[in-house]
Formats: sequence, structure tokens, C-alpha cells
Amino acid sequence: MFKDQSDLFEEQEVKQREVPLAEKLRPQNLDELKGQKKLISEDSLLAQMIRTGVYHSFILWGPPGSGKTTIAHIIEAQASHRFIHFSAVLSGIKDVKAVMQDADYQHRTKGERSILFIDEIHRFNKSQQDAFLPFVESGAIILIGATTENPSFEVIPALLSRCHVFVLESLSEADLRDILHRGFAELKLEVDEDVIGWMAANSGGDARRALNELELIQSFLRENPHPEIAELAKTLAKKTMFYDKNREEHYNLISALHKSMRGSDPQAALYWLARMLEAGEDPRYVVRRMIRFASEDIGLADPNALVQALAAKDALLFIGMPEASNALAQAVIYLATAPKSNSLYTAYAAAAEDARATSHYGVPLHIRNAPTKLMRDLNYGKDYKYDHEFEHKYYYQKYFPDQLPEKEYYKPGEFGFERDIAKRIAWWKKLKDK
Repeated sequence: MFKDQSDLFEEQEVKQREVPLAEKLRPQNLDELKGQKKLISEDSLLAQMIRTGVYHSFILWGPPGSGKTTIAHIIEAQASHRFIHFSAVLSGIKDVKAVMQDADYQHRTKGERSILFIDEIHRFNKSQQDAFLPFVESGAIILIGATTENPSFEVIPALLSRCHVFVLESLSEADLRDILHRGFAELKLEVDEDVIGWMAANSGGDARRALNELELIQSFLRENPHPEIAELAKTLAKKTMFYDKNREEHYNLISALHKSMRGSDPQAALYWLARMLEAGEDPRYVVRRMIRFASEDIGLADPNALVQALAAKDALLFIGMPEASNALAQAVIYLATAPKSNSLYTAYAAAAEDARATSHYGVPLHIRNAPTKLMRDLNYGKDYKYDHEFEHKYYYQKYFPDQLPEKEYYKPGEFGFERDIAKRIAWWKKLKDK
């Protein structure tokens, strides 16, 4: 039995009140979408798809709250195709397969294509993603995937090659202020620009987070329309830092730390160190990278750099965190301000390449060990010169394999201790030439 219209309107009002603020304020068209001007410009590929209704499979890749799901909603409202919305968190691959088979039937019998939107597509593993391929290739479905993770790592190559990747950026503070202004108006709250500015700065470019937090503290703001920021911060409690220890942001931040130290910027290096440690990164991972850096980017320009990095490791293992944070900071500053050289790094890389190519070359007889009579009879160690018996503790001998010409892998840099090493090498070369 049908309800009368007054019941329907009453039910609709209740549902409207229950809709989260972020959903109420979700943009309904591209003009309302904030923060993605390049992506949705009039001549962009995405805008052309939406305008013409001619779609090709694509992936929306961007941080939380940047507009990926909103774009899918806009397409759903405007596209003439069947639109199917799936969340990889809530749906199993069996559900998706059933829908794809139905889409395939519609395509074969009626020539209709379906748009399949999969939110958080990276939650499907690689074997599960294989199930999409036949339907994407046949044209039965147009796949739209949304992900916060780098699709290069999370989407199988065969599927990724059939999809264009659209990259969304975190929203700017200016965009978030505009969105929060709309939120204040929707909730009929008294506007405080300091509060809006603080919330915009502390929502990490995430519009959904900003609106969810506003909804969370609306009662507090009704009673305290112009609170102290410190009081507001306590109300929201300590915010979660934007970091993922196992995915792309993890590698982005360690790259930023490494490059800041290489670029001799101790201030930026300290910042990136703090970003990682305060977000809960395993400090042992950080110190391992510092030890690597000491040899890769400083090497013998300052041999003490490796000592400092290892000392930071020892301090960390001995006293633990958070006390060891200062030891790690000390090492980071030392490494950032040390003279730089990649001579050691490039020397080993060149030697390793030759070693792989010539591993079958034997050790020259004169520098082989000869602990037995048989080995001595085979001329092991014959004609070897013991350098300590000669002037300057040096006697030139060829130490490379007989089939391999002498190489100059290591070329000292011009800074720090390597200047002294260069003088020594030049002196030995002069003795050799005699």
C-alpha cells in the first residue's frame, strides 16, 4: 500500500536531516568542484568526456577528500549510460562479477554500455582486478576507479594500460575556507574567520575531513562562537598526521629527507625527520637510511659521517624513543652539513658492473695465497713483492686479473678529506710511473 504524499515528504525531511554535512554540500557539477582547476578546465580530457558523454575507462588518483567520489557522482547525474557504484571495501569480487556479467549481457543484447565506478579500487588484489579486463576490453563496461594509492603500484599493468589516470591534488587552504564558509552557513553558525582559517590549515587538504570536524563541533561552536584556538584544538583532540608507513607517502617523505640532506639543507632535513618520527615511522628505518646516506652521498669526503650515523643507531637501540629523537636529529644535521661526494657510490657501481661481467677471470698467480707445497709448486704467490720491505712502503704490482686492464673506479672529490686522499693517490701514481 502506498503512503500518502505528506508521509513521503515527512520521510524525505527526516532523511535530509540525517545526511552528513559533507554529503549535503557535495558539488553537483564541475563548476562547484573546488581545487582541481587544471583537471576540470574546459579543454581538459575529463571535462570533454562529461560534456560529450563519450567516456573511456580512467582512474581518479588523489588524496582523501580531494573530489574523486564527487566526480563520479557528477558523471552519474549527467551520463546516459547505466551507472553502477561499488565500494571495494563493502563489496566482494563475486558481487562485482555478477554485475559485470549483467553488463555484458546488456552490451551483447542491447548494445548498452555500463559505467562501473569502483571506489578504493586498490582494495581489490591483483588477481581480482584481472576479472575486470575482459569486460573493459569488450567495451561492456567503462571502468572508473578511485584510489588514494599510486596506481603504478596498486593497479595491475594490463588494467592500468587501458585506463587514463587523472591526478587530483589536495585542496588549498583557500578552497577549504570557502567550503567551510558554506558549512557554517548550512549549519547556521556564526562565522569566525580565525576558526575557519585554523580548521582549513589543519584538515590536510581534505574537504570531507574539514566538514566532518565542523559537524562534530557544531554544538561547541553554538555555545562558543568565538573560541580560543587552543580550546578548539582540545575539543577536536590531537589530529591524525597524514602519513602511511607502507605506501607512497612513506617513500615520498624519506625521499624528501634524503634529498634535503644531499642538498645540504639542515633546516628542511630536520623538518622531514620530524614529519616521519612524529607520524610514527619506525626510527630504525630512518637510521638505516641515514647510514646508507653517509656512504652514498658523503663517503670519504668526511669518514666521520658514517661514524655519526652508526652512533645514532646505537643511541636509538640503547635508549629508545622518544629520547633518541635528539640523537637522530644530531646525525641528520651532521650529515646535511658535511661535505658531499658520491665518488664512493659511483666507484662501487662501476666496479660491480665489471665484477658481474668478469666473474670468471682468475686471480693473478702472484697475489694468490700459497699455504701448501702443491700451491707453491703451481706458482701461487710467486714474485709477489711485500710492500713493507720497500722504500715508501710501496712497490707497484698489477692487482687486477690478467685479462682485465687496470681501471680507475674511484676518483676522489674536491672537498673534505677526499682532497687528502687525492694527494696520496697522485703520490703513489708518481712512484708507479718511476
